[in-house]
Amino acid sequence: MAITRDKKNTLVTELAELFASAKGSVGASYTNLSVADMQELRAEARKENVAIKVVKNRLVRVALSQNDKLKNADTSLLTGQLVYAFSSEDEVAPAQILAKFAKKHPDLQLVVGFDASGLTQDTATVRALAELPSKDQLRGQFVGILAAPLTQFLAVSNGTQRGFAQVLSQRAESL
Repeated sequence: MAITRDKKNTLVTELAELFASAKGSVGASYTNLSVADMQELRAEARKENVAIKVVKNRLVRVALSQNDKLKNADTSLLTGQLVYAFSSEDEVAPAQILAKFAKKHPDLQLVVGFDASGLTQDTATVRALAELPSKDQLRGQFVGILAAPLTQFLAVSNGTQRGFAQVLSQRAESL
C-alpha cells in the first residue's frame, strides 16, 4: 500500500526533528528479522531512551537535506532495508544497542552513523563506537582513577600509625 504525500511529509518532518535533536544516530540493515525480533529491539532501545524508526532511505535523504549540519552528509551507504536508531542523550547508545542486538541476531548489520556535528560515519567507525564503554562505565572508571591516589595515601598513612601503635603496645607489654 502506497503512503500518501501528507504521510510522507509528516515522516520527513519527524525524521528531520530526530536528526536535529540526536547526538548520535545509526542505520543498520535488518533483512530476515521477524516482527517479534523488531519488537524486541524496540523494547531494548526504549529502556535506553533510543528511538527506533524504519523508513525508506529516500525519506531519510530528504530529512538529512533539511538539516543544516547534515545536508552535506554522505548518503551513499543508505542502501537496502535499514532501521535507524536515534539518541538525544548519548552519542554511542544507538550503536551500542544495535550492536548488542546484532550479537543475538546476526541478520542485523551496522551500516552507517551520523553524529551531531554532521559527519557521516562508515561501518567500521560505527562498530568501533559500539565497542566503547557507556557513559556510566566511563564515569566509574574516572572516579576510580581519581580516588586511587587518595586510597593509597590513606593506606600508607594508616599503616604507619598502625605500626607505631604496635611498637608502643609491644614496648608496654615488655615493661
